[in-house]
Amino acid sequence: MDNIVLVVDDSPESLGMLNVALNQAGYTALVALDGTQALSIAEKVTPEIVLMDAVMPNMDGFETCRQFKKMLPNVPVIFMTGLTDSDDVVRGFNAGGVDYVTKPIAPDEVLARIKAHLSTARLARSAQNALDHAGKNVFSVDKSGEMAWATPQVYELISNSFAQQADIWQHLKTEIDSWLQSGHQQPLVLSNSQPQLTLHYERQEQDHFLLRLSKHKPAPTAELLQAALPITKREAEVLFWLSHAKTNWEISQILSMSPRTVNKHLEMVFKKLAVENRTAAAAAAIKILDAE
Repeated sequence: MDNIVLVVDDSPESLGMLNVALNQAGYTALVALDGTQALSIAEKVTPEIVLMDAVMPNMDGFETCRQFKKMLPNVPVIFMTGLTDSDDVVRGFNAGGVDYVTKPIAPDEVLARIKAHLSTARLARSAQNALDHAGKNVFSVDKSGEMAWATPQVYELISNSFAQQADIWQHLKTEIDSWLQSGHQQPLVLSNSQPQLTLHYERQEQDHFLLRLSKHKPAPTAELLQAALPITKREAEVLFWLSHAKTNWEISQILSMSPRTVNKHLEMVFKKLAVENRTAAAAAAIKILDAE
């Protein structure tokens, strides 16, 4: 579920007003009457943002926020308070809050602040995704193909593959935008890249897309096996289809030869590769084909 806002307030009137305003704005509102209930809800459903009343009986909003941030440190908390003394504002920020609004609540102001902090939190989450992909060639773009961030590996690959081209990021923006608009069902081989680079779709995070860049891998062929192993062209073809889990009969149909001839080729492959069976021969072929 997206756009979940947890509202924590011991006033039913405030809860009702905020619930209506949030629902009308397209958010899903979860409500809690005290800090303990709020923490219990957060254990079951992760909100994207929290509206927290500062003054509540038993566990006040400041302590609730401290406990909440231990559970979900990256979820922003906005305090709602009638306390305008600077010391209370500082207490809110020290407890882990990112902002505050004063009571009586103005729904339009609250919605504007929610929108702003959600945008910041989502960008931070995207950055965390980049860290989770440490060492990988990942980057994020918006719906128009404009890059939001990229790992150093992406910059290096792009720089090496488009060394002679100017305004490469503008070119990529146009190409990526067209690919995203078409549905990104298949990987995109970036035009004019040398060596060729392929773009893969990872996932979408709200208005941004997480993409992965890799060096383009040619389709595996029997020629790759012949080049890497001391076998003939025909033996390489038989081994290639063996690596695709084909039976002798299936290979004979594909290569227009008899199953007996296929078996003879395989006997020579086993001998040349110093292996004893089909499984070992297929494993050797797959290792070569995957490495290319």
